[in-house]
Amino acid sequence: MDQKRQKKIAAINDLTGYGRCALAVSIPVISHMKIQCCPVPTSILSNHAGYAEYFFDDYTDRLPQYLDMWKRLELSFDGIMSGFLGSEYQIGMIEKFMDGFGSEETVVVVDPVMGDHGKIVSIYTEEMCQGMKRLVSRADIITPNLTEACKLTDTPYRERGWTRKELLAMAKALESMGPEKIVITGIPQGELIANFVYEKGKEPHFIKTYRVGEQRCGTGDLFASIIAADGVNGVPFLESVKKASGFVKRSLQVSMEMNIPVKNGVCFEEILHEL
Repeated sequence: MDQKRQKKIAAINDLTGYGRCALAVSIPVISHMKIQCCPVPTSILSNHAGYAEYFFDDYTDRLPQYLDMWKRLELSFDGIMSGFLGSEYQIGMIEKFMDGFGSEETVVVVDPVMGDHGKIVSIYTEEMCQGMKRLVSRADIITPNLTEACKLTDTPYRERGWTRKELLAMAKALESMGPEKIVITGIPQGELIANFVYEKGKEPHFIKTYRVGEQRCGTGDLFASIIAADGVNGVPFLESVKKASGFVKRSLQVSMEMNIPVKNGVCFEEILHEL
């Protein structure tokens, strides 16, 4: 590999014009971390679905032509990251994308966006959940929240009371599926919120921090984008998770200080220079 060549990540997610989520978060964050971010839009929205109404255009039917052109250009990527996928067909397309545009050196990051707070999003059929398991098996790094980790491992969900032993068992179950680096995010610990960091062959870690404000759209995209960029840049995984966790917390604090409406997502632009 030519070390002077700028590295590239293909980011597969929605393109949402307003509300700070998905590709609208990944593109500036990954770019700021000195990696070219190449978007693969699975759908286009005027604003995220947390608003009362929004324009939505499913891009599934146009993706084959979009990606065929990349194939004709003989493109390849140092990293591939996927976020929310809206159909079983899209999951299959991403599997083919990994085969066609990746290599043994490509870092594959899957954020299995399936639900939160114990609930799986309504469009996710059991077939789609099984498809996400296949996608996870192709990843080097995965960033599921507690709900998603439970669903992927067929573990009964509960909101609180998780022990280190239980989380370690769940992380090992995820590792057995394929990925060697796993962070289970958003684990309630009283007044704290925790991430459980597991890396094959290394000591697992709990990273805890105090909750900040209300939950906002885009924090998961922000977290996963930092993890993906660091993964491509060769940053140690534990260091990367600490960085991503701290940056998300700081962004939430700034959002509160500036009185940014919760629907407008997380205000990371003010502190992007800190990454």
